[in-house]
Amino acid sequence: MLAGLVLACVPAFAHASPPSVDAEIAGLFEALEQSGCRFARNGQWYDAARASAHLERKLDYLRGKGRIASAEAFIDLAATGSSRSGKPYLVRCGEAEPETSRAWFTRQLHALRARGEAQAAPTP
Repeated sequence: MLAGLVLACVPAFAHASPPSVDAEIAGLFEALEQSGCRFARNGQWYDAARASAHLERKLDYLRGKGRIASAEAFIDLAATGSSRSGKPYLVRCGEAEPETSRAWFTRQLHALRARGEAQAAPTP
């Protein structure tokens, strides 16, 4: 009976992301929101706050399906392009040329991880 109860609870936790993944994704959202960059979706430009809200909805949907196992999965499945039109998302920061959101988010993820490694390094 106890085994049945435990198994009944497993699906409730099956779709949760590991805390480190959640922290990295939260860091990506923070980077976007603080960037001042504009975000293009299906030919229309949005500010970072509106882009973040859109990506949060996509993330919630994909988490519910158990599809977000890493920050890279978030980038690939939610932050790269429109699931309706198939068009890639673009990011434009200041007067720079637009770049794909995949490139922008991947660079942000590398920077987050580099800062994390620097903070975790033992001090002499």
